[in-house]
Amino acid sequence: MQIRTEAPADILPIDALLKSAFPTSAEAKLVRSLRENSRFTLSLVACSDEGEVIGHVLFTPVTINGEDCGWQGLAPVTVKEGYRGHGVAERLIRAGLDSLLEFGYTACVVLGEPDYYSRIGFQDAASFGLTSIYNDLPEFTPGAFQVMALEGTPFTDKSGLVEYSPEF
Repeated sequence: MQIRTEAPADILPIDALLKSAFPTSAEAKLVRSLRENSRFTLSLVACSDEGEVIGHVLFTPVTINGEDCGWQGLAPVTVKEGYRGHGVAERLIRAGLDSLLEFGYTACVVLGEPDYYSRIGFQDAASFGLTSIYNDLPEFTPGAFQVMALEGTPFTDKSGLVEYSPEF
């Protein structure tokens, strides 16, 4: 398996992957909109040995109380059925986090399954005084909004509302 940045030839396979992995086309529309509006920082794909796109992860800027603090949001991440349960998503996420650190970003947030993301190093954002408009949605379990420091201690002087791009 190879992990690399998205190339123009990957756009349609990513779209097809998102449509097949989620119950609606909302995530595919979101990624298209973020791409069209240049609102993403990093898009990575995982490719099989044959070159097929089997996974995708996207990172976008977030703000805290309307201020750009050099943080990113992880969403969405998806892996093709048949390749799930083999660590593809985790490898994509870790590769992305490593790249974000190299780019100089200090933290990343995610809205997802707490048990899964805590294995990667994410922690409950509420314990740092961070909230999201998605915190109380019924489809998310308590603690689903999480944060991870990429470098230093970016939480010591930051708290409040974390907001994603308007496309979300």
